[in-house]
Amino acid sequence: METPIKILLDRKREGRELAVSEIRALIAAYTKGEVPDYQMAAFAMAVCCRGMTAQETLALTESMRDSGSCLDWSDLLRPTADKHSTGGVGDKLSLIIQPLAASCGVAVPSLTGRGLGLTGGTADKLESIPGYNASLSLADFKRVVADCGCSMTVQTAEIAPADKKLYALRDVTGTVPSIPLIVASILSKKLAEGAGTLVFDVKCGKGAFMQTPDQAQALAEALVNGAKGAGRKAAALVTAMDEPLGFAVGNALEVKEAIDVLKGEGRQPEDVVSLSVEFAALMLSLAKGFDLETSRARCRENLANGKAYAVFAEMVRLQGGDLARFEAENRDGGDAPSLELKVERAGYVASIDAQQVARVAFALGAGRAKTDDAIDPAAGVRLAVTHGDAVSPGQPVAKLFARTKSAGLEAAAADLAAAFSFTAEPPPPRRLVLA
Repeated sequence: METPIKILLDRKREGRELAVSEIRALIAAYTKGEVPDYQMAAFAMAVCCRGMTAQETLALTESMRDSGSCLDWSDLLRPTADKHSTGGVGDKLSLIIQPLAASCGVAVPSLTGRGLGLTGGTADKLESIPGYNASLSLADFKRVVADCGCSMTVQTAEIAPADKKLYALRDVTGTVPSIPLIVASILSKKLAEGAGTLVFDVKCGKGAFMQTPDQAQALAEALVNGAKGAGRKAAALVTAMDEPLGFAVGNALEVKEAIDVLKGEGRQPEDVVSLSVEFAALMLSLAKGFDLETSRARCRENLANGKAYAVFAEMVRLQGGDLARFEAENRDGGDAPSLELKVERAGYVASIDAQQVARVAFALGAGRAKTDDAIDPAAGVRLAVTHGDAVSPGQPVAKLFARTKSAGLEAAAADLAAAFSFTAEPPPPRRLVLA
């Protein structure tokens, strides 16, 4: 490095702006192992405390993107787009949005993640389908996208290796909650993935990483500005995450609910359907130039006529999954031990605390505390009611499932009861899109 790392640390600690060339040299040296972890941890802490300008954040993002391979989709005959969510409770939207957008003529190369914390990630959910390969090589990833228009797989070692190194360091040094570092982490992978349009779902509320509207708005703006600065079309919505999305919280349970939405079967979770259409329409509008209402109508049509489900089913087949077996084994939670939670009062569901539901699902085995922890695909909670529903004494409001931790079902049910609040009169409707 032309400028010693100690000088860069001093400057950033003092809140001074670093040059683009200095940030690029720092990330290149760190990726090669020439900068020790203790100095990179100091850099991350300085950024966490002092922040970064938009130019610094873009330089960090692009340097991390360029630390590995970048995919090129110019050989496809359709535009490319992807959606990223900051994560929430019951957030199975990617399982619906990505194939829905693909069914409308947009190619969706989607690098997903595994969960660390209270709930599983999109890859964990998909891996509850027998045989599904969520760890494709880049060549196979490209092949599946070319064949069916959509693929969901995890980040490979070739994609943004600097991000993988830095994120592991941030996780143990208390520097995760920094908007410039969050933006660089998210965008470096998405830019390397190569999609021309990026849409962001920034969750806000008790069950989200960003718990206040101001925090969520700041992150949404930074993600969009960063994506546009890197030459992508981009948009974001800040969406509510005080209550779980849909009825299912847990890996296999959420996949089953997503399939039900794609097939139009069972009681449809209105929040999941509404947001899925909205985000897929945003992708379609930006990628293909349609107006938003036309895009919404196309998405609703392809959700209703089965075309979105057909894309999902073909993607699963191409990635080795046995969807017929999954559906046969996961009717009503499959054969996992279960327990119903009933209420002994009358009224209306005023709210369901997303964080409390997530804690219960985690306790049953639906999440992981460490990266090498095993997840129980069957574990989780399936709600029987949602915001505004009327309830009567003795009515089931949820069903809990666990295979490896089934001995904890009764204690978990008692904890889950605390997530529900009721009122004598119907509550006002939930506002799903906050900004």
